[in-house]
Formats: sequence, C-alpha cells, structure tokens
Amino acid sequence: MIRKISVALLKIIVSPILIVLLAIFAASVSPIYDFGEAKPFSGPDIFNPYENGIDTVFHWKRANFHTHTRINGMFNECEYWPTEIDEAYRKLGYDIVTFSNHNELTAHPYDSLLQVNVYEHGINLFKYHKLVFGAGKVVRFDNLIPLFASQRQFQLDLLGKGCDFIQMNHPLRTRATSKKIMQQLGGYQIMELDSGKSTENEYWDWALSAGHYSFGLAGDDLHHPDRPGSMGERSNFLNSPSARYEDIKATLLGGCYYSMRTPGRGPWGVSERKEELPSIESIGLDGATIHISLSHRADSIKVTGQGHTTLSLTRDSSQARYTMTPGDPYARLTAWFPDGEVIYSNPFARYDAELAASPYMAASHSVNIPLTILFNLTILALCAGVILAFYKIVIRW
Repeated sequence: MIRKISVALLKIIVSPILIVLLAIFAASVSPIYDFGEAKPFSGPDIFNPYENGIDTVFHWKRANFHTHTRINGMFNECEYWPTEIDEAYRKLGYDIVTFSNHNELTAHPYDSLLQVNVYEHGINLFKYHKLVFGAGKVVRFDNLIPLFASQRQFQLDLLGKGCDFIQMNHPLRTRATSKKIMQQLGGYQIMELDSGKSTENEYWDWALSAGHYSFGLAGDDLHHPDRPGSMGERSNFLNSPSARYEDIKATLLGGCYYSMRTPGRGPWGVSERKEELPSIESIGLDGATIHISLSHRADSIKVTGQGHTTLSLTRDSSQARYTMTPGDPYARLTAWFPDGEVIYSNPFARYDAELAASPYMAASHSVNIPLTILFNLTILALCAGVILAFYKIVIRW
C-alpha cells in the first residue's frame, strides 16, 4: 500500500517536470549562425536623424508605445481596459498611445483611424521581448530559454518576415544579455532605452559600436498604472504630423524624435504634463558639428561615442555643440536636468550617402549547417529522452 502511494506521488511530482522539460527542449530548435565581424560605422558622410528639421506646425507629440492593458481572456498583465489606460495617458498630455499586449493585437478602443498593430513578442523565461510593429498576425513560436545569440537572432529573423519593424525591449532586464550578444544581433530598427535604473544605456553603445544602427525609444512598459511612478515616467516626443500609423511609422523609421525619462510623481495624472517638461528646441548638424538647444537649463549635456566613451561634457547650460572627428563613428546626446528629467537623442553616425540612405544595415549572418544539424539533433535526442523517461516513470510504473 505504501509503495503504491509512493509511486503515485512520484508520478504526480515527475509528470509536470518532464512536461516542462519537453516543452523547453522542443522550443529550443534554431539555426546556428556565423555572425559577421563587428565593424564601426564609417564613411565620408554623417547621418543626421533630424535632417529635415523640426516642423513647428505640429512640433513634438508625446507618445508611449510599450503599454499593457486588460484583454478578453485568462492571461492579463494589467487590470485596466484600453479605454481607461488611454484616458489616463491623455490626462498627462500624451498624443499617441499604443497597446502592446503580449502575443495579442489589441484594437484601438474608440478610433480605428488611430489603430497601430503592435504586440510584444516573447513568453520565454529570460524576458527576451520585442515590440513588433505593423504585423498582420501574431507569431507565437518562441525559444523558451534563448540562451544563445543564434536563438535570439532566429526570433528577430522570424518576426521580421511579417512586420514593418522591430524594437528590442529592455535589454538591461533581459537575462543572460552580454556585450558579445549585443554586438552580434541585428535586424531590429529600434532599441528600447532607459530600461532600468541606469540612464547610461550602455547596452545601446555595445550595439552601436559594433555597427548595428538603431534609433532609441523609451517606454513605461506599463502593467500597474495605479502604482506610483509606473505611468508617465518614460516617454517619447515625435515630430509627426499625426497619430495615425503611417505617420508614426515614417517618423520612427526616419529618426526625428527623442526619448525622455521623467521622475515619477504618482499615478493617474499626478505626473508632469507635457507642457511643463524640458524639450528640444533645435537639434541638428552643421557640417560635422552636432548642436542642440534646450528649453530648460540642463545640469549636464553629454556626448557619448564609440565604446561608450564620453566625447564631450557641457555643464549648466541649455546648449551644446560637438564637432565629430574622422575617428568618431557615431555620437549621441544625453541631457540631465535639475528636477530629474533626462533627454536622449538619436545617434548621428558615419555612412556613405551614395551607397545607402542611412547607417542601418540588414543583419549579417549565415547558417552554419554542420553546427545547426548537430545542435538540433541534440535537441531531438533530449526530447526523446524526456519522452522515454515519461513512458517508463509515469506510464509503465
């Protein structure tokens, strides 16, 4: 009798463990890539994301793209419906709000003309998530433990086939994200900034220094709008004519925007409004000289370049200038303000205007066939081992 009870308990304990292992192994399949050599930006020209200037007719529109809401279904990461979230953001002076629920395309709550098809891809244990813009349907496949760069690149390649562009989410909070991995990955157009307590965005520089150009967006990654500091702490300011997707898309892929951290002032409309925040009044390129003018005095304005080095630091000023030398592959600006706000610009980078429209390059990698076969045969063997163990322990006993 005791033996039967022990066997039954063993089956109850072992069954879910084996099922989880089988799911992990089965979802680990991936090509193995040979990644291209990391190369800093180079060329006779300097890409200016603000080349077309700031159109004062529509000026800056405040936006948040990384927002979770309640949805119809069992799995919810927020208790508030899209209408409630949208209303709360509008009170803070937001002009653009999109809903990026996990593996779910969420309809705009009241205006189909403002619909943006965007979702957050990723259910893996490492929190390797991506915002997928312009997708007609959701890609549900995911490597549950994307430990290797090849698995992460495989996801980017898979998602890129059915969407307009991709944002890599919160690398600072993604487990097992190393400098080497960031130097290898490509195929995304936007990097999520300010994804933790640090305002340095060093992981962005790891990728930029390896020649992977991307623009930067900051997002609340909103899950709990009723908690202080959760809403309105990170935002973006787009020089876009409207909040419609085609205008948003053109602006996000053109680069005429900046990102911002604002100190949390509490939930539901207590945070600073758009009109009260520091802003960029002018930014651009004069020959090889980057210039920026701000509406408020900043404690410091830093120019960051190759290898996350400080190229220039201007203190206690609302303006800064930096002349890129032939040895500067790229430069980006960060401004820190007395009340805690931080502004991040998009990068100025070297390229050849006769060969390309921007420094952005498609992902450079090729499939290593022998290693791909060996890796996936190993995965197959592990799956077979789990199935065999399930048969012997759970079924036969």
